[in-house]
Amino acid sequence: MFVYFGIDQLLNTTPSWKKDKIGFITNEAATNNLGIASRKLLQESGYNLVKLFSPEHGLSATGADGEAMHDGVDELTDLPIISLYGQKLAPGEEDLDDLDILLFDVPDTGVRFYTYLSTLTYALEACAKSHKKIIVLDRPNPISGKMDLVEGPYLEESCSSFIGRWPMPIRHSCTLGELARYFNVSRQINANLEIVPCANWERDMFQPEWNSSFVPTSPAIQCFESMILYPGLCLFEATNLNEGRGTDFPFQVIGAPWLKNTALAAQLNNIMEGEITAEPIAYLPTNCNYAGEQCKGIRFSIKDYNSFKPVFFGMLLLKLVKDSHPKEFNWHTYKTSVNPAGHQHLDKLLGIPNSEAIFEMQFPQFLRRVTLITTNQNWKEEVDPYLLY
Repeated sequence: MFVYFGIDQLLNTTPSWKKDKIGFITNEAATNNLGIASRKLLQESGYNLVKLFSPEHGLSATGADGEAMHDGVDELTDLPIISLYGQKLAPGEEDLDDLDILLFDVPDTGVRFYTYLSTLTYALEACAKSHKKIIVLDRPNPISGKMDLVEGPYLEESCSSFIGRWPMPIRHSCTLGELARYFNVSRQINANLEIVPCANWERDMFQPEWNSSFVPTSPAIQCFESMILYPGLCLFEATNLNEGRGTDFPFQVIGAPWLKNTALAAQLNNIMEGEITAEPIAYLPTNCNYAGEQCKGIRFSIKDYNSFKPVFFGMLLLKLVKDSHPKEFNWHTYKTSVNPAGHQHLDKLLGIPNSEAIFEMQFPQFLRRVTLITTNQNWKEEVDPYLLY
């Protein structure tokens, strides 16, 4: 059975607004379930697209992580592109003045700090301010909508940034359409919002069960294995380790020239028996941390998606690396267009202040603390009225 995305569902209808002036927030990763670009399908079907907006990584979805993107013209549709990850993060009033509707279709990873969600929230606010309708073409959550897999920490407002604006857990188990509904009410945005839902998606389904090919959502999310590990291994952006950037397996590996990878892999296989496999490897990143240097690494394979908790795993792994390499390990800044100094990156990722202090705790205390903050009891109740599936 095929899972149909919002774009597939829309193309099976003839909405009254089809000939209205439409702005479209999208990228190359936004396709129908056969892998054809949404913007091409809409234009060929007679939708009156007049301009495009692109999130982080640009319309091509290949721009480097954190790198500002520029306006341009789309070769596929000949439409102008306005970047929402450069000089501005939200459409300006001047961008919306000549539009009737703003359409949104960008695939997500199911993780709070993946910035396409922030782009959606800014779009909601801009449409509310300009009294324009916003329509979200929904997509399944690729790492499932299983509420028993939700993981905190819950973002504290003091750590708000473009990689997490508002209180919510890291792994949220919602679709972007559901989150748009939730934030539109809970943040009192009150935009004129419509969701075009998916069909045949059930909350316990992961992307490999959709019967459609994986489409990379950004340069470092090139396969489902990277996507499911990303909520935990992304924490290593705040360290002096390499998290697989500059390789063919980003977010499936960590490494450094000094990493005691064999011993650490054995320790992890013992602790995480039945959930993951940790394999010592050697690799040579072409960019990012340790570009051109031979790294001793550990590559991870997940045995059971239905039980794996990537945030807990990522925090545990970080603690083990730090404790076993007291002289070599360091926290690092992570500079991006929205955080040019790169300070407090771990705080922004985890959503809690002074988060580095957690990793200074003695191991038993650390385990209790991490278990507490990654377990979230209330999220399902909060979002339940806004769930669509």
